[in-house]
Amino acid sequence: MSAGPSESSGSVGLPEPVVSFSQIALDLHDADGSEETVERIVEFSRIALASDDAGVLILRSRSRIEVAASTSEAASQAHLLEVQLDEGPCLDAIEDFSTVYRINDTTTDLRWPRWSAAVVQLGFRSVLAAPLATNERRYGSINVLAHRPNAFDEDDEAVAMILARHASVALAASHDIEGLRKAMDARKLIGIAMGILMERYSIEHQQAFDVLRRYSQASNIKLRDVAQQVVAEGALPSDQHRLS
Repeated sequence: MSAGPSESSGSVGLPEPVVSFSQIALDLHDADGSEETVERIVEFSRIALASDDAGVLILRSRSRIEVAASTSEAASQAHLLEVQLDEGPCLDAIEDFSTVYRINDTTTDLRWPRWSAAVVQLGFRSVLAAPLATNERRYGSINVLAHRPNAFDEDDEAVAMILARHASVALAASHDIEGLRKAMDARKLIGIAMGILMERYSIEHQQAFDVLRRYSQASNIKLRDVAQQVVAEGALPSDQHRLS
């Protein structure tokens, strides 16, 4: 596993933008799982856009948005305020996944008045928010914050969007890999549980699977979780097995 991003690494700050973004994409894809991917996205964003802080909001479900990572407690609070107040550039970037939102000065911007007033107290004056999304799915938004006003310009908006696109592809890949790993682990676990039932109750392969499936349906428990309990206990939970 490669080391995380640092200001001295070759991933950012190179004179050739194409080389820099290519290296960022490679480093993001080298991350081990979605959690590490998000952490790298945050750090790359902070460095590449010369901001004081950065963070990522993740869309967990249609009505559930969480702060997935941030570079400081103040940045985390700024993101939490958006969720609590239900307003802010980061939330709008999630909804409108083709636009980068820029605040030049939170003391004068009137689009999100309650949130802007709150983050001024946290010391943030400039903000950039870019969507994390692919054609198939919205993941959340990347957000960078600066203590000084007018910290970002149109070029920074373009950089933020490119970063967000690379990050979105990396997030999609990490979710696909984790989904495949979970599916493979579940199949292996179910196979082990079936073997335990076959030996314990002297039944055939298909019968063992049917027992697991019926117990799962009757108990309203996922098949994988039933298998986990069988492996842990050596039998169906609470001896509620019906082999007929």
